[in-house]
Amino acid sequence: MPVITCIEDLRRLARRRVPKMFYEYADSGSWTETTYRDNEADFAPIRLRQRVAVDIDRRSLVSTMVGQPVSMPIALAPVGLTGMQHADGEILAARAAARAGVPFTLSTMSICSIEDVAQHVDAPFWFQLYVMRDRDFIARLIERARAAQCPALVLTLDLQVMGQRHKDIRNGLSAPPKPTLANLLNLATKPRWCLGMLRTPRRTFRNIAGHAKGVDDLASLSSWTNQQFDPTLDWDDVKWVRDRWPGKLILKGILDPEDVEPAVASGADALIVSNHGGRQLDGALSSIRALPPIVDAARGRIEVHFDGGVRSGQDVLKALALGARAVHVGRAYVYGLAAMGEAGVSTALEILRKELDVTMGFCGLRDVKKLDRSVLVAGTY
Repeated sequence: MPVITCIEDLRRLARRRVPKMFYEYADSGSWTETTYRDNEADFAPIRLRQRVAVDIDRRSLVSTMVGQPVSMPIALAPVGLTGMQHADGEILAARAAARAGVPFTLSTMSICSIEDVAQHVDAPFWFQLYVMRDRDFIARLIERARAAQCPALVLTLDLQVMGQRHKDIRNGLSAPPKPTLANLLNLATKPRWCLGMLRTPRRTFRNIAGHAKGVDDLASLSSWTNQQFDPTLDWDDVKWVRDRWPGKLILKGILDPEDVEPAVASGADALIVSNHGGRQLDGALSSIRALPPIVDAARGRIEVHFDGGVRSGQDVLKALALGARAVHVGRAYVYGLAAMGEAGVSTALEILRKELDVTMGFCGLRDVKKLDRSVLVAGTY
């Protein structure tokens, strides 16, 4: 077993252990992948102020997210097809998150259903929702999340149309993989993954199959999904969801300060600064560059969370210092899941926790809730 020291170690191990189409589904962006790369790269120029001879004993990472106590201000972001990175992946990730004391967010496009996760995980989890054309299906999906006692709904706003992801097209992405020669040859090199998949019945989009009208097999599921993302989505639809959801509402996909005002007016409890991991509008700002003006526009009226490009606890600290209340991580934990299953998610979270804690100490701080721009070198952000 290789020594794991950082998220990059998990990424390399994941690449070896997961079928090419699913690794590249997670580790790619749209079109030229410029925004995907910028999400990570734009953290690097931000410099930290090292302080010395300051009492940094008894440091605390404890915080809250939309009123929910968390052991550190980090949540596992919604990622589609997580159950194809590792058998029963959503269940395993939710268990690891619960053990770490942080939220896990289940994607609408998950392999394990809401009911699957609720049955196998004791702690409450969040649910991410896409608004699709079939509003009856969406209303029932919201009710299913309520029945599972999900305390928060994460409504994604930036997938009215889908950005083209060249790797997914070349790989013929599907769940489960189609039995083509190329896929079979690749699967033959991933025996651990194949054995896990043979042991589980969860191999397709179980939030949709058996619940959406007219979806009876994989072919119709693919067709339905391609037709259902709704380009008419507007702020009236956000209100429609708000009226049906009694819990906390978080809006994901805010990237421009002008969208802050309607987000506040919608009655949402938080927004997430996000460009969908660079998988939608290629050429958009990186999330970390978009964060400060959105924080300024929010003026404390709504919690501002952050998502995009986080590969270390130092990245988490920089986002918090620039005004984010909390940080959502996607690829970082998916690499861990793909590499080592539930233990890999726990390892990813522990890496982020330790890096955030130690870096906070170097910056002379003991309480994560007191992070602000004073820990950053002026002119580097």
